[in-house]
Amino acid sequence: MDVNLIMFREDGSKRIFPLEPGGNTIGRKDECNIRIPLATVSRRHAEVSVEDDRVTLRDLGAANGTLLNKKRIEKEDLKPGDQVTVGPIVFTVQIDGNPADHELVEVRSKVPASSHAVRPGGGVVTSKHVYTSDDDIDPIAALEALASSADQTAINAQEDE
Repeated sequence: MDVNLIMFREDGSKRIFPLEPGGNTIGRKDECNIRIPLATVSRRHAEVSVEDDRVTLRDLGAANGTLLNKKRIEKEDLKPGDQVTVGPIVFTVQIDGNPADHELVEVRSKVPASSHAVRPGGGVVTSKHVYTSDDDIDPIAALEALASSADQTAINAQEDE
């Protein structure tokens, strides 16, 4: 079973998060498969389990809860096109290519400045995401910035040797 969580940015482009078989955690901790380092997201916020013929979303006791199609849940099965909300981030569920790319409903995440988890130096850089201290953050742009930042860090480390 091929399962993706899809997040849209403000300009309508999207970022796809492929999920592995078994449990996939979403939260603030470094160990999470999808890391969202924001104050409104719990350390271990939610888990998406991908089984042979079943995909399940489970809230992991998050203070702000986990929403499925705008309703707070504890544990529910997911189907294609469902909307999963973790803090300010909204993902669309895609299972085995459904809904097809042209059928996806664009639900855009918007991260208000008050929810940032900002480190000294003006931004949050994690192993999987980067968030800056701008008023509104585009989570996908932050991910792309991290990728280029990680590449530059590797280049600098090689030059220092």
